[in-house]
Amino acid sequence: MATLLKDLGLKPTVPDTVSDAEWQVRVDLAAFYRLAAWHGWDDLIFTHISARVPGPDHHFLINPYGLAFEEITASSLVKVDLDGNLIEPGEYGINYAGYVIHSAIHGARDDAHFIAHFHSPDGMAVSAHKEGLLPLNQRALGLIPRLSYHDYEGVALNLDERERLVADLGDTKVMLLRNHGTLALGASPGEAWTNIQQLETACTAQVRTLSIGRENVLLAPQEAQDEVRRQMQRPRNPLQGERSTSDLVWAAALRKAERHVPGFDA
Repeated sequence: MATLLKDLGLKPTVPDTVSDAEWQVRVDLAAFYRLAAWHGWDDLIFTHISARVPGPDHHFLINPYGLAFEEITASSLVKVDLDGNLIEPGEYGINYAGYVIHSAIHGARDDAHFIAHFHSPDGMAVSAHKEGLLPLNQRALGLIPRLSYHDYEGVALNLDERERLVADLGDTKVMLLRNHGTLALGASPGEAWTNIQQLETACTAQVRTLSIGRENVLLAPQEAQDEVRRQMQRPRNPLQGERSTSDLVWAAALRKAERHVPGFDA
């Protein structure tokens, strides 16, 4: 298609030059960015969400350094390899700290198809709390058994931090970057979106709860914490239907994006 358009004197558009599978990933990732902005989890032109490009080349897509989350479209995303080479250089580069963090996880985890990292005020607040995420509510109880932590080493500009970041992440999919922010990943956009949404809302709930003073806070009883841990390991109830929860979440998220932040699929 791209060759035919060139022969006709027309400039190929991004959908003409990539596979259908890559275009779908681009649309999902652009929607992810728009939704994050709509929820207030963006940070000027900083922080980043990435997605692995289908295929054997180990490329991933990330935001162009200079566009706000609410401006991201499927066509504007930048493709990069694990060594930091831009596959198709254009008007914008990428955030180098974003490259360091996302290349580390994409390179180490086969299930990291989508990765989100935010500097939300509440996420940063809880990341700096000595006790981390506390068992204050049902959302937090569901996260704590599968939450990891990575100590702050400075701005993520040093390539040797990647090894320690991956080691601390282990096999988890949600992480608090100490004194820094939140991170979540998933094998699908729906899983990554669910994970980051749950982590962000748990952090917000904790900040609001602790505003009444630590001495007035009721932690969930240990027996209840243990029960939630067991419940999270149960098979999905057939009454919930055949579609996975993450697929249902993402379908609903896309409908919201189409209503409130349209234009991401351009």
